[in-house]
Amino acid sequence: MNNIPDFVGYILVGWLLVMSVILFFVMRHDKRLSHTRKRRIPERTLFLLAIFGGALGGVLGMQIFRHKTQHPNFYLGFPLLTLVQWGVTIWLLL
Repeated sequence: MNNIPDFVGYILVGWLLVMSVILFFVMRHDKRLSHTRKRRIPERTLFLLAIFGGALGGVLGMQIFRHKTQHPNFYLGFPLLTLVQWGVTIWLLL
């Protein structure tokens, strides 16, 4: 048993969901920028959003928008980050 109050786990779930929604829409925006050949969102920014909790949104954005699916850093990194982030969160809630 861990001694972390329940509300901390719920705050973490909320944080992960908000960050995931943000990265999801950033991925969509970057994909649109790629079609119009405008200045793109740096990959570093996408990874920072994923590291700070948005990895699930990045995975969903990759799949739905078919964006960054050929880059190993993304198609391996985002799912791995998702497993770690949600695994830790579930562990904290149990």
